[in-house]
Amino acid sequence: MPDASEQDYIDYVSARLPMLHRLAYSLCGDSDQADDLVQETAVRLFERWSRASRAEQIDAYVRTILVRLFLDSQRKGWWRIRLFAAPPDVRRTEDRGTEERTVLRDALAKVPPRQRAVLVLRFLHDLPVDEAARILGCSAGTVKSQTSHGLAAMRRLLGNRELMETGAVS
Repeated sequence: MPDASEQDYIDYVSARLPMLHRLAYSLCGDSDQADDLVQETAVRLFERWSRASRAEQIDAYVRTILVRLFLDSQRKGWWRIRLFAAPPDVRRTEDRGTEERTVLRDALAKVPPRQRAVLVLRFLHDLPVDEAARILGCSAGTVKSQTSHGLAAMRRLLGNRELMETGAVS
């Protein structure tokens, strides 16, 4: 039977798994990678639970762990390692209402990781500039410039279509 602190950790992580997976998937665009990212985040959180559980903004603390793990994985590129000569045949079911999201997700995947993280935090998870800056460990000005560069890249990738049409920016 877990002690009270471990039970608090279990309760917290269980309640936040959907939110963590949404954030991870928004960042990497791959369900398996998102699962790995959430798992690694949960492990890191467990290792630091005594400190994290006392944090004023524990959700912000956990988002910070997840985003930084994502950025670290992009630098390392461990997920690019192929164990097979060709990727396995994966047949995806097509949801007819997701065409715009697919176009946006494909464009977002081509944006540099740091700009992608800023766009995901700001627009998909609706976080203010200061919160995104805290998570990324940078200044608010850096978040604003990365947002500007990321949106410009998205516009180029989408063929100068208005991002407002697709609902990516409000």
